[in-house]
Amino acid sequence: MEGAIMTAQLLLSLSILIAVHEWGHYITARIFNIRVEKFYLFFDFLFPMANVLNFSLLKYKKGDTEFGIGWFPLGGYVKIAGMVDESMDKEQLKAEPQPWEFRAKPAWQRLIVMMGGIIVNVIVGILIFIGLTYAYGDRYILNDYVNAHGGVQALELAEQIGIKTGDKIIKINGKPFEYFDDTSKPSVLLSENSSYTILRGDQEIEIPIPEDFIEQFDRKEALAMFILPRRLPIVDDVADTSIAKKVGLTRGDQIVSVQEQPVQYFDEVKSILENHKGDSLKFAVKRGDQILSFHESFKGRTGIGFYVAREIVPAEGEKQVTYSLAESIAQGPGKAFGVIAVQLKAFKKIFTGQISLRKSLSGPVGMAKAYGGTWDWYNFWRMTGLLSMVLAFMNFLPIPALDGGYVMFLLYEMISGREPSEKFFENAIKVGMAILLLLMVFVFYNDIAKLITGR
Repeated sequence: MEGAIMTAQLLLSLSILIAVHEWGHYITARIFNIRVEKFYLFFDFLFPMANVLNFSLLKYKKGDTEFGIGWFPLGGYVKIAGMVDESMDKEQLKAEPQPWEFRAKPAWQRLIVMMGGIIVNVIVGILIFIGLTYAYGDRYILNDYVNAHGGVQALELAEQIGIKTGDKIIKINGKPFEYFDDTSKPSVLLSENSSYTILRGDQEIEIPIPEDFIEQFDRKEALAMFILPRRLPIVDDVADTSIAKKVGLTRGDQIVSVQEQPVQYFDEVKSILENHKGDSLKFAVKRGDQILSFHESFKGRTGIGFYVAREIVPAEGEKQVTYSLAESIAQGPGKAFGVIAVQLKAFKKIFTGQISLRKSLSGPVGMAKAYGGTWDWYNFWRMTGLLSMVLAFMNFLPIPALDGGYVMFLLYEMISGREPSEKFFENAIKVGMAILLLLMVFVFYNDIAKLITGR
């Protein structure tokens, strides 16, 4: 069920973003009276082979344009008259240019049409972040609260770089910080020579963040965070057929000892249970002013069977910031373009060999995991806004067959005063499509390999 929810969220998000991207090309073409022959969500052919398996799931015609949904769900396209695109239809180019064709228009108009999809993706990304900021505001975990209540719970990746459960992070890159959330920001993890200063007992220790640290974040155990605030072992819900269900644990019960060892935090409960070898289990809970003790069979079990609250810290450990519409409009663009800044830092690290291309790229499987196995509208729109900015960035790359490739040729034409030869342009598009096909195969292979190996 979780897999179906992840897939549904990814498909809906991509469908929205593909549709608005292609609408950007469509509307700018129509503004300049350029005929648009097709507008398709997904491909109605086996991309990039334009003449293979040509059929659509749904289509209708309005005016000169055929609107449809293709069967191959890896993108979409608009077929603009007088332009070589994904369909590689060159027949119309043999005739004299017509006034309503793309090739008949001045270079500056063609440039706007090719930038239309990117511009709309950026606008949509900004609008989503403005909407999220206005509707939800920002919620921050206070680092002082975390440090005053046991410090951090170190997950596997945190332990690998030297952080231990109970450590208190007091500085990032040598500077004090207010919000615990800052510890896992991509801008911190991608910065050069980043480090944490932790307090372990009375000793301050500096822990450098490895340059390739962020590439580990598609591993299952690190999808959300690599460190968490330590949580109290307070029951929120219990699993069916569990010890907790059998003995009648209820919401609000707090585990105070396991195997006669006092416990204060949930990670301590988990550690004792993981190392427990016996067939019986003793534990005690505090319920109101009472202490209730239990001694139950543990044979064949791995835990007590209770869930702690989803909220990582209580309300007093958080700061909720709300924004007016005007403040949200001011905040939204910064959040949106922050995604682009992270992409640029990541590309720099990839090209300088500091992080692995294979481990950094995620395909549909990795992207679906990022949405999570439950339908959360905040996270859905946050991911959609993020992907909108990423798609704008990726489409702007100067690769023939991407919008950025067309922009590159148009800028050459505007500067030099002459167009690239038709043969050169056609070959460049073929090379670009081959690059995209190889990248697509690599990404799918990478996703499958990560599923098989878990790495």
